[in-house]
Amino acid sequence: MIRTTIGSSGLILLFHFFFAISTYAQTYSLDSPDGRISIEVTTGGNITWSAFLESREIIGEVGIGMTLDQKRKLGENPKVRNVIKDLKEELIRPVVPNKDKEIESRYNEMILEMTEKYNVIFRIFDDGVAYRFVDRSKKSAVVYSEKMNIEFPQGTSSYFPKEESMYSHNERIYLKQQAGDFEKGDFCSLPVLFDTGLSKVLITEASLHDYPGMFLKYKENMDFEAVFPKFVLEAIPDENNSPDRNQILSKKADYIAEVSGSRAYPWRVFMISDDDRTFVESNLVTQLSGQNKIEDTTWIKPGMVAWDWYNANNIYGVDFEAGLNTETYKYYVDFASENGIEYVILDEGWTKSTTEILDWNPDIDLPELIEYSKKKNVGIILWVLWKPLNENLEEILKLYSSWGAVGIKVDFMQRNDQAMVKSYEAIAETAAKYKLLVDFHGAFKPAGMERVWPNIINYEGVKGNENNKWSADISPEHNLTIPFTRMAAGPMDFTPGAMVNKHKKNFMPSFVRPMGLGTRCHQLAMYVVYEAPLQMLCESPSRYRQEQETVDFITSIPTTWDETRVIEAAVSDYIVIARRKGDNWFLASMTDDTPRDFNVKLDFLSDGSYEMEVFRDGINAKNYAEDYKREIKKVHKNDILELSLTGGGGWIAQIRMETK
Repeated sequence: MIRTTIGSSGLILLFHFFFAISTYAQTYSLDSPDGRISIEVTTGGNITWSAFLESREIIGEVGIGMTLDQKRKLGENPKVRNVIKDLKEELIRPVVPNKDKEIESRYNEMILEMTEKYNVIFRIFDDGVAYRFVDRSKKSAVVYSEKMNIEFPQGTSSYFPKEESMYSHNERIYLKQQAGDFEKGDFCSLPVLFDTGLSKVLITEASLHDYPGMFLKYKENMDFEAVFPKFVLEAIPDENNSPDRNQILSKKADYIAEVSGSRAYPWRVFMISDDDRTFVESNLVTQLSGQNKIEDTTWIKPGMVAWDWYNANNIYGVDFEAGLNTETYKYYVDFASENGIEYVILDEGWTKSTTEILDWNPDIDLPELIEYSKKKNVGIILWVLWKPLNENLEEILKLYSSWGAVGIKVDFMQRNDQAMVKSYEAIAETAAKYKLLVDFHGAFKPAGMERVWPNIINYEGVKGNENNKWSADISPEHNLTIPFTRMAAGPMDFTPGAMVNKHKKNFMPSFVRPMGLGTRCHQLAMYVVYEAPLQMLCESPSRYRQEQETVDFITSIPTTWDETRVIEAAVSDYIVIARRKGDNWFLASMTDDTPRDFNVKLDFLSDGSYEMEVFRDGINAKNYAEDYKREIKKVHKNDILELSLTGGGGWIAQIRMETK
């Protein structure tokens, strides 16, 4: 045994050492405007913060910091020069309103100004907390790492979109996991949702510009840390795996970002609530994002899209061979025009090859098709691989615009590193120059760029209906998880509208004749539940023409909203939601595989008489998923509706104010 003896002088030195630490450490507190959420920020040897809901600890401790070059470590031995606290209010009117035309943004802000030429800013809202670093130094630098270590209470569980690699489409099932289900090193893309038992916490990010996207990695004992893709020095085609779209990141730096001068870093966002409805209603990502940079936005027009790839161009009852040809796409345009659908996408196959994207497939007369679509008041959106687009961005988008295309669907980015994030913004900015809409596929989640460049009208980054072609993953439970998780970050191109509807017992994947799990009304309800300013109709136009009653209903649903209210909700189980457009309301409900009944008050309506058109699960929908019942009735604000949903079912209504 080794014994250590400390003399009186040593005790004095030790006393002074601990006295210095205790006097150096400071704690700063901040409350949400309604007083329910609070944080405590401590600056000692480093910066940590904790979060509380009604004085109950929700997030135990978050250690934060950044390591830059020139031996700069933001957050290490911080010296607070000044503290500024303020209540701020802002009225936000998004160019593309995903859920609310007007957002009343109200929060308390605390700025910790450090002597080491950086700030840490905290904002606390009624539905969450966010913080960011701001570097005031004007020197160029690299970011070696960013620290965010999080402690959750024991017993916390998670809806975890586990990733196998940071080279990913970020399309994952949200796995329900307890502490014992995690293995050290497991990591996920964002958003990710945690349930502490007292509250839920959703973690994502906002104002992501010229910086890598964040992932979250499990350490142990419900402790997690932020991880980031390294800065890519070299990316080469993956010759063994579709080299036109897949890459090998062959050389990476030992840092995550290159930065120049003073700048603000992305917001780290924590939505906090003991009410599951909050995660669908929250506008935090929009509130924490930058200002619109497009001066004239009148050409940015949300709408619905007839889509070819899901249904494999399977049209029938025609006198020409269906496929990647002019006749087939004129059929899509005719269908769109007849039904007031704003756009048609030409997905993979319209170009001469996937890499020769300055010319079109010789079986498609693209100029004739675009001219035909203009006469039919339908816009053409062109699918394009990211890699060849990125290599010749200006020329390609200028050319597409000159042809008369109105937008692009960019696919197979599959990366979150700094160069890729920067590429997203370059694509959006150049597309805006030529008045082109942008739909990002093979993409990371929305993180605020869409507010700065509102021509980014949708993102994928979600495990959506296309998976029906090769798996049974798109279950009703999955469909009831993503509104509270992935959609909390922003709009998602799930591509609803399947008319071939099956229950699990008679479902089978089919690449060319796909079917959707759940009832017909489960699919219809997605058009109100799922936020997508550019909203797809995934089914074959030939099948839709056999379902005209359903198509008429779908195409009368808006794709942007003036107001959103979630009436009842539980993550992965069910939702009842009401959205308003003008004087009309749209009410929808979805359930997982458990049948459910709801009593819904219509007290969100104004005074007056309304006509309600309902599509609900039919009496035999529990066995035949395509069975539905359409009804029209009169309703008033004092009425209470009885909703009955079969397992995997749905319910949807349009409530239109009657004019005198």
